[in-house]
Amino acid sequence: MLQDARVIRYYQRITDTLVDYWNKGYRTDELRLYLEGYITSMRHSGAVESYLINQLEQEAMRFLYDYSNFVVAQPEVETDYR
Repeated sequence: MLQDARVIRYYQRITDTLVDYWNKGYRTDELRLYLEGYITSMRHSGAVESYLINQLEQEAMRFLYDYSNFVVAQPEVETDYR
């Protein structure tokens, strides 16, 4: 569970971008490559401590592989049973 405020903001930014890219037609392999690049750039920049980056990577991967995060909600058809 993420507790550092900066890491939570990074997580929100990553997950919002993953969902946005999914809606634009990118799929899991491409999103995984994006995530790996993002995490690698964080490691090289020293934005936060490495153990926090590892936690962020685990949570973001968990988000990526949970298909329910990318399902578009379908409106229910209202039927009139009078």
